Formats: sequence, C-alpha cells, structure tokens
Amino acid sequence: MRRAGRVVREVLELVRSRVKPGATTLDLENAAEQRIADLGAKPAFKGYHGFPCVLCTSVNSEVVHGIPSSRRVLREGDIVSIDCGAIVEGYYGDAAITVAVGANIDPDTARLLRVTEESLKSGIAAVKPGATLGDIGAAVQSVVEAEGFSVVRDFVGHGIGSHMHEDPQVPNFGEAGRGMKLRPGMVIAIEPMVNAGKPEVRVLKDGWTAVTDDGSMSAHFEHTVAVTDTGAKILTE
Repeated sequence: MRRAGRVVREVLELVRSRVKPGATTLDLENAAEQRIADLGAKPAFKGYHGFPCVLCTSVNSEVVHGIPSSRRVLREGDIVSIDCGAIVEGYYGDAAITVAVGANIDPDTARLLRVTEESLKSGIAAVKPGATLGDIGAAVQSVVEAEGFSVVRDFVGHGIGSHMHEDPQVPNFGEAGRGMKLRPGMVIAIEPMVNAGKPEVRVLKDGWTAVTDDGSMSAHFEHTVAVTDTGAKILTE
C-alpha cells in the first residue's frame, strides 16, 4: 500500500504542475493516465462502478467525482480538486489535493483551501491506537467550523486495502470518543470535503459530479493513513 501511495503522490504532483489557465481537465487526465502506466500501476477509479476516467477533477462548486472533459477549460482564479487512486499488486492508494489555477485566487477561496488542508492534518493527528472514528471526525469538524465553513455530510472517508472502499466509513464530523476504536494494522482514507457555504450537495445529471447546493466553492484534501503502534503513518506522502 505504501508503493501504491507513492504512485498516487507522484501522479498528483505531476498533475499539480499541469494546472494552469487554459488547460482542460482532460489534459490533466491524460497526463495522469500516462504516468500511472509508466509507473507500472493500475488506475483505481477507471471502470469503478462505471466511472470513465483515472482522475476525478472537480472545479469550483463541484465537490467530488467531477469527470475530466476537453470542454472544461481552467480559468484564472478557479480551483480544481484532483482525486487519484492507484493499484499496485492488488493493493490500493487514494489521495486528493485542491489546487488554485493561476496566481489571482480570491482571498476567501485561498482560506478555504488552507483550512481544508489543515483539517486533514488535524484528523490525521487524532489517529492512534485506541482513538475512535469520532475523534477523527471531531478534529476535522472543529477546524472547519471555527473558520465559518461547513463539512459535507453526504460523502465520507473510508477503509481501504485490497479494495478501494472498505469498512469502516470515516466521517469528517462527529463526537470525540464515539464510534469504532482504531487498532494497529487498520488503514483508512481521511478526506475532508469542505464547502465555503452550506453543507448540502446534489448530484448532477451525469450521475457522478456532486456540487454544492448553494453554488459555493468547495475544497477536498485526502491521504491514505495506516494506524501503527505509535500513531498515524501517511502512505500517500
């Protein structure tokens, strides 16, 4: 899983470097697909329940599961969430980043990206043997809501291993001390999805792309994290 995580990180950093005004989300997809193949891995998303691409590319008010397209042109001031998964010898890695397009991003949107990434770090810091899933969710939620943003409730993190989505679900909200206890050997994907406005989302007619119901901006960061005797080990750094 560490090897799969390294593939995911290398792909995400390549795609980050390709994010610029005038690029299309299909440009990002093509670069990612080629790099996954060059690294001898398999894409985790393409074909998963019929999803057509190796990346999810979600722009601005799109929360998750955006489908790359030659018609979706990135513009100065946009943000794009890039979610990638890879398989190495039957084991999965999964991570996401949100990237600003160009240098002239709105200050409130820049704060949304910063806070969402900070909430992921806070959730990871809560991982240790004997901690609960509620500890993770509460850690994420407290960072997000202290800044006036909202946590998406309709989508959550998940267990991961020899399948993309395994038990348990890992919500980005909750009450400390509640829920399943973590134990060494567990591997989970922690992935805050944070809206600048209200938490409600809806899915577009393509059956995949989830957008904020109020049209506000949304950001998404994710790591695959192993529970060890001494705490969290991030497999997608």
